[in-house]
Amino acid sequence: MIEALLPSPMLLLTFSGVANWSIGFFTTVAILGIAVLGLNIQWGYTGVLNFGVAAFLMVGAYTTALLTLPPAGDFQAYQLGLELPVWAGWIGGAVAGGLLAFIIGLPTLRLRRDFLAIATIGVAAILRTIANTAEGFVNRARGLNGIPRFLGDSFDSSDYKWVLLVTTVVALLLCYLVVRAITASPWGRVLRAVRDNEDTAQAAGKATVPYRMQSFVLGGALMGFAGALWAHRVGTIAPDAFSDLFGTFFIWTMLIVGGSGNHMGAVVGSVVVGFFWFGTPLIQEDLPRALASQVLVLRQFAIGLLVVLAVLLMPKGLFPEQARVSRFAPAPPPTGWRARLRFRRSGA
Repeated sequence: MIEALLPSPMLLLTFSGVANWSIGFFTTVAILGIAVLGLNIQWGYTGVLNFGVAAFLMVGAYTTALLTLPPAGDFQAYQLGLELPVWAGWIGGAVAGGLLAFIIGLPTLRLRRDFLAIATIGVAAILRTIANTAEGFVNRARGLNGIPRFLGDSFDSSDYKWVLLVTTVVALLLCYLVVRAITASPWGRVLRAVRDNEDTAQAAGKATVPYRMQSFVLGGALMGFAGALWAHRVGTIAPDAFSDLFGTFFIWTMLIVGGSGNHMGAVVGSVVVGFFWFGTPLIQEDLPRALASQVLVLRQFAIGLLVVLAVLLMPKGLFPEQARVSRFAPAPPPTGWRARLRFRRSGA
């Protein structure tokens, strides 16, 4: 569905086509980057396995749609329809994502980590089933259409793409700054202690379960917010759009490639992996006919290959996590590819 918002490969032969594709690409990547930041808090900082990212995106998208759409008419059957402002829908999507995380975390965060992973996978499947089968709830498989645009009445179609780009980039920047600030605090250091050795953190007097719950809820809220932004970006949502491939595996790939435990890595990984995913159809015209017809399969293969290469060559990602006791203490020397680059520049 997102690919339909990007210009076709043939339009990229012109400067305007390149500009339009770039605007759509960075708008989409900015939204996905917020979800990756949420996953980085959960897994990168706390070690909480969440294999149901699609569930949080879905809850955020449907919540904002139900809050901002008008009451259901003859062709759509859904609950609510409160016609609230778009910003209220964004807040509702973030709250819904955090609430879902709290509900899932209550019975699972006290157990082993794999129980939470299984629970999140199951929740994503259950939510898709409910959305597809419950009559009069969210319009079943037909989905919700006509989701209002943010400031859509104030700009024409040619200018609105810039509004979307600025809005999503600013939202990503604000989320990045907030997440970086709170994880640089003592709270963030406790999260790392829980991730590295929970028994040691407990021996130091830290109640680890509440910290895991807090990080899980915060990450879920960011994912719900990303889903809300995405709903108003595409204007139409359906249960099948929130697949495990795109909604979960894709987000995990961005974090793995960028660097788990590093917020800058999460953002950069979103851009790199997003370019592989959305850029693969651009070479369709240059491929042999047999391969051109399988371009969507090829890009899935490319993403899988990217994950394998990242794990083998850069197991800590493009931007590895830097171990640091305190933000007031000097940072350790860089590692990975940045260390090798500094070594070559030094002429040693």
